[in-house]
Amino acid sequence: MSQEANDKVKEEMPNTEVVAKAKRRRFTAAEKLQVLREAEACRGSGEIGALLRREGLYSSYLTTWRRQQELGELEGLSPQKRGPKPDPQAVELAKLRRENERLQARLERAELIIDVQKKVAQMLGETIEAPSLDDLS
Repeated sequence: MSQEANDKVKEEMPNTEVVAKAKRRRFTAAEKLQVLREAEACRGSGEIGALLRREGLYSSYLTTWRRQQELGELEGLSPQKRGPKPDPQAVELAKLRRENERLQARLERAELIIDVQKKVAQMLGETIEAPSLDDLS
């Protein structure tokens, strides 16, 4: 009974093997451009087919990527940043604030240089007239 019972139990047990789930491939912009360059370099008959087989690609991928490249849709070939888009006014405001800080620092340096020049001129006994606002325009 032991051998026959074991065989019967083994036959009745279901297969519990876990099969891996297929994942969709994602291509980076560099990979897409590399494949497009290789496809453009193919001159002989059947070379593009061999390239597609080697890379495991469909010809429709090449068609889509070529169209994106021709239309200048480089955004389609590069990874997209996820999440909410920044407010354009906030970006412009931050840019203007950085520029303002840079110009303020430059103005302070210029005023310091002018003050030093005035003091040197006084020590040498020369007078320097301050330029009027009309002269600066």
